[in-house]
Amino acid sequence: MDAQDSIEDLIERIGEAATGEETSLREVVEALGQRSLAAYLLVPSLAVLSPLSGVPLFSTICGAAIFLISAQMLMRRDHLWLPDILMRRRLPSKRLEAAVRWMRAPARFLDRITARRIGFLVHRPFIWVTQAMCLIAGLVMPVLELVPFTSSILGGMVSMLALGMLARDGVFTILGFAAIGGLYSGLTTLLH
Repeated sequence: MDAQDSIEDLIERIGEAATGEETSLREVVEALGQRSLAAYLLVPSLAVLSPLSGVPLFSTICGAAIFLISAQMLMRRDHLWLPDILMRRRLPSKRLEAAVRWMRAPARFLDRITARRIGFLVHRPFIWVTQAMCLIAGLVMPVLELVPFTSSILGGMVSMLALGMLARDGVFTILGFAAIGGLYSGLTTLLH
C-alpha cells in the first residue's frame, strides 16, 4: 500500500480533525480529503471497534454511514455523499483523540501485513458481493446495538472487507467472509 493510502495516515488525518471541544463527522470527512470510498468505509468500521462504541447511538451512526458508503460503492460513485443529519453529528474531541490513540498500533500493524494478493477477489464482479455484504452489515448494525458487542463484531468484519478493497488484498476479503460465516454459524447454533 502506498504511504499516502496507508491506514496509519488515515487515522492521523482523523486525529487532525479534533481541534475544538467537539468534532463533527463533516470535519472528519473534510480532514480525510479526496480518498477512495473504501477508505471512508474503513473509518466507521474501525471506529465501532474502538472505545467510542460505548457512546449511545454511536454504533447506529456508524452503521448508517457504512450502509450509505456501501450503497455508493455499489452505484460506482467516485466521491462521498452523506446526509447533513449525519454530517452534523458531533462527539467530544477528547473521545475522538482517545480512539485515534487506540487505533494507531493496529493501523501500523495492518499497514505492515497488507499486500496485493488474490486480486480477483477485489475486482468486479466479486467486489460487488463484498460491497453488498458491507451494505447489509451497516443496515443491521443499528438493531444489533441493543445486544452488547455484536455491532463491534460486525464492525470487525466490515473492517476486514474494507481493508481488502483499500489495500487490494484478497486475503482480507477471505478473512471477512470467514468471519461472517462464523458469526452466521454461531447465531444459527444459538437459535436452535
